[in-house]
Amino acid sequence: QVQLEESGGGLVQAGGSLRLSCAASGRTFTNYNTGWFRQAPGKEREFVAYITWTYSATIYADSVKGRFTISRDNAKNTVYLQMSSLKPEDTAVYYCAAVIKTKPGVVRTSTFYDSWGQGTQVTVSS
Repeated sequence: QVQLEESGGGLVQAGGSLRLSCAASGRTFTNYNTGWFRQAPGKEREFVAYITWTYSATIYADSVKGRFTISRDNAKNTVYLQMSSLKPEDTAVYYCAAVIKTKPGVVRTSTFYDSWGQGTQVTVSS
């Protein structure tokens, strides 16, 4: 399985921006589709965004559509989550996750993914 490490979290004021990175190690992202999830205190882990390996097709949660952008740089073996117009309700630990591209399932479900990073904290102050 691919090993993942997130970075780029931090404290930002409402309306600000952050870019999260998810770097793969051990194995490359080749043939893996990648998702971002987040988990706020006392809440379940929720889907944020998803990108495919083959065509970089994307899917977003309604709550972040138009504000967040997921992208990938295959040469750098990294997936990004550009977050803009941040709101206090975006505060959470953000996780990236990977799944082999041929695996069938529901991309918005956390159990679909095979590998997870350790998470990075994003805090948005009002």
